[in-house]
Amino acid sequence: MTQQTKTERNIGLWLALSAFMVFMMMIIGAITRLTESGLSMVEWRPFIGWIPPIGVEEWTRVFELYKQTSEYQLANFGMSLEEFQNIFWWEYIHRVWGRMIGIVYGLPFFWFLLRGQIPKGYKRHFTALLLLGGFQGVIGWWMVKSGFVDRTDVSQYRLATHLGVAFLILGYLIWVMLDFLAPIEQGRKAVQRSFRRVGAMAHAVIFFTAISGALVAGLGAGRVFNDWPFMDGEFFPNGYFWRDPWWINFFETVQSVQFNHRSMAYLTAIVIIWLWIASKRHDLAPRAKNAINALFGMLILQIALGISTLMLAVPMHLAVTHQAGAAITFALSIWVMKELRGQSASYFDK
Repeated sequence: MTQQTKTERNIGLWLALSAFMVFMMMIIGAITRLTESGLSMVEWRPFIGWIPPIGVEEWTRVFELYKQTSEYQLANFGMSLEEFQNIFWWEYIHRVWGRMIGIVYGLPFFWFLLRGQIPKGYKRHFTALLLLGGFQGVIGWWMVKSGFVDRTDVSQYRLATHLGVAFLILGYLIWVMLDFLAPIEQGRKAVQRSFRRVGAMAHAVIFFTAISGALVAGLGAGRVFNDWPFMDGEFFPNGYFWRDPWWINFFETVQSVQFNHRSMAYLTAIVIIWLWIASKRHDLAPRAKNAINALFGMLILQIALGISTLMLAVPMHLAVTHQAGAAITFALSIWVMKELRGQSASYFDK
């Protein structure tokens, strides 16, 4: 094994581990949201927040801070200290895991940087990912702050922003990781531009479908209209437009956000099926075919998970699995785009 190949593999494995940790962070975040634990930690201590409350006195102090929040006063008034501890731990794990991602990504980055092992053209990508990770921490606190004023949940818009940046980081990591662990064969040409656009369209639709799901989670809309394919017996739900001004209805009512998410899911299915059928008419490399087939298979599973989660009124195990499925579907779409893109040289020549 050459030194160049060792470097390639080590960087690829580092990025793969970072991507896996971001994926797990999304699952932990889903559990935190479903257990309504996200507002339990009132303090933002980015540097000393590793240490949880120790002893009755510290737990009492933290609990007293929580009692000042609108969530406690409007939804959890009278909660015991033991009940508070149950919701506190998920938010604590969520924040500590985020710090661990920073360490797992940041330390190897500076190691490779100081040793001059980052290939030409990739330093800017690795730096951008580092900055995105820090930015995501700020967005997370910005989201949590929205739940401390006259409401019992965080803003669905800030929740969607937080999830959107998580998908951005995950996709960026996977895109760059594939250059190192599964580079396109030298000299392999990209497929027709029109077909590549279908792959890019599938990726974009998957992303926006996931973001529309964040709005559903933010408003708790998954626990209403638990029939399918209709909503309370109607394809287009009653009450979609009832607020003024009219344009806020697209994102402010449980009817609208659930209908929008369903519609985006249907569009996702159409585009991926279109991509899968069209792939049969193109002379694709074996790995590109495998990527598209994997995406199509994941689509079928994700549809089943989505319908089951809805009709069973969002049980936690299915809801968390559904979010994990969204992340896997998104990751597979990155792989599809990478395989359809093609390139003329290996990453070491860039």
